[in-house]
Amino acid sequence: MNRVEREEKTISIMIDMYCKNEHKQNTICEECQKLKDYAYFRLSKCPFQEKKPACQNCKIHCYKPDMKDLIKEVMKKSGPKMILRHPYFTLMHAVDTMKKFPDLPKRKKCKLRKKSRNYIYILVLSYCFTSI
Repeated sequence: MNRVEREEKTISIMIDMYCKNEHKQNTICEECQKLKDYAYFRLSKCPFQEKKPACQNCKIHCYKPDMKDLIKEVMKKSGPKMILRHPYFTLMHAVDTMKKFPDLPKRKKCKLRKKSRNYIYILVLSYCFTSI
């Protein structure tokens, strides 16, 4: 199991535990399912992937404020229960929080941007002069 898969499994367990205890349903509710889908999406877009730090130590805050508040609530309520119910994932999360934050990945510069901007200027200018 790689780092992202382990993170997905951990967050899935925490959301399931939270929903079961807070919403008193046997199946996950719609709101918690949306949160789980959002968390999976954010994990899939993480620029660090296998070198990913724990989210609390990350310099890139990729969660929307409302989702961030909700996931904090989930972690606050289900985090302590994780120690007894899923000690492996709890231990691995503790290890991940101790890791040094990796350097931000370098973004490739897009040369097309400058060319396309110049192309737009040429089109606008040519239109202006032909309409005179």
